[in-house]
Amino acid sequence: MELHPDRLLPPDPGVRDIARRLYQSVQDLPIISPHGHVPPQWMADDINFEDPTSLLITPDHYVNRLMHAHGVELSTLGVNQKDFTADQKREAFRTLCSMWPIYRGTPVKYWFEHTFSEVFGITQVPSAATADAIYDQIDAAIKTPEFSVRSLYRKFNIEVMATTDDPCDDLHWHQQLIDDPTWDGRVLPAFRPDKYLEPARPDWNESTDRLAEVSGEDTSTWQGWVAAMENRRAYFKAHGATSTDHSHSDAGTEVLPVTEAERIYLAARAGTASVEECTALRRHMVTEQARMACDDGLTMTIHPAVVRNHDPEAFESYGADVGADIPHAVEFSRALQPMLSRYGNHPNFTFVAFTMDETVYNRELGPLAGYYRSVYVGAPWWFIDAPESISRFRDNVTTSAGLLKTSGFIDDTRAFCSIPARHDMSRRLDAGFLANLVAVHRLTEDEAVEGIHDLVVTCPRKAFKL
Repeated sequence: MELHPDRLLPPDPGVRDIARRLYQSVQDLPIISPHGHVPPQWMADDINFEDPTSLLITPDHYVNRLMHAHGVELSTLGVNQKDFTADQKREAFRTLCSMWPIYRGTPVKYWFEHTFSEVFGITQVPSAATADAIYDQIDAAIKTPEFSVRSLYRKFNIEVMATTDDPCDDLHWHQQLIDDPTWDGRVLPAFRPDKYLEPARPDWNESTDRLAEVSGEDTSTWQGWVAAMENRRAYFKAHGATSTDHSHSDAGTEVLPVTEAERIYLAARAGTASVEECTALRRHMVTEQARMACDDGLTMTIHPAVVRNHDPEAFESYGADVGADIPHAVEFSRALQPMLSRYGNHPNFTFVAFTMDETVYNRELGPLAGYYRSVYVGAPWWFIDAPESISRFRDNVTTSAGLLKTSGFIDDTRAFCSIPARHDMSRRLDAGFLANLVAVHRLTEDEAVEGIHDLVVTCPRKAFKL
């Protein structure tokens, strides 16, 4: 396995030369990762990963969902298995290597090849014949001090990394890092309140009771719920948070009269609110989060429109978040209008909209970001953080929003060793996009150098207030 130095750069030789220079200008810039799912405990305890499978396969939805599509049971990959033996872990890795052809043409293959080569020095192509040798080489490496999480954090040149955290979390792992004089990195919590904003959920009342317990506010009333949310947002901000993250079935926002919000809230607490009322209250709660953001300055991000736990059998067997979430179409312009009409131009509000529905980039998100001062378009992620999608994103959004009203790349991953691969992929593709603009004389090369630097570091620092 040998990585081509010009991978993902444009095929035209003249344009490729420009792209190569642009890429080289940002190749060694630090990684800014303002949204991800790496557990903060890893950093706080400076762990070494146990084995190649639990590092590279079991926690990575991208990897195991495609094997599942080709007939592999998730249990054989270690998904939610408490007693997964050493032999089972090795066999799971053999399964990955023997099924290597299923990843051809996917970003997963690109990330794996970068990780294998650049992080672990693997030269063999994965296959049934090479699986054990690759496994042993990785296994030996991750047991050394050079491959502890903190060592890799520094090796990867990560400047800042955000985790994703429940509002009731005490953030003790983050505090442990803050208090550790030997730690010079930056790992920030991010406020993820979805389940507290979903009155239709069967566990909403239980979650709301927990919110009261942790915040010390009485959540038996609407105003008490608002106060509890403000309390927890302040707690997160005091522990370094700069953003909140929201994912619901749609991008809807509403502004209800206070008396109506109180009426529906009390009905939801009593278990008598209708589905329609719960939806209205949820959308009002989202708008309330925007109002709070204007006060406390936390960047608000949203990534709606995913059918969670699409496969009920997998949910029953393995629980939530095992790769069985499926995107669906979404509408933003009308959905966000109630919120943006109030807060869209507020000087302290920053709102980043992500999507898995590419059709809205040119039609809705680009124009919204190209008008409202608060709105930024989130980079492609989750199902569309692939080379082709990233290239289309730049084509579609730049027309109406330019470069500077986008979020910067978001890796959105718990696969720690793939973080450099994902950011490197984005830098190469942005270099190609800007090189084409230089080649047709729409930008000078100096402008393109400034532009790609902005995309790599300026945009995420600004959008996420870093």
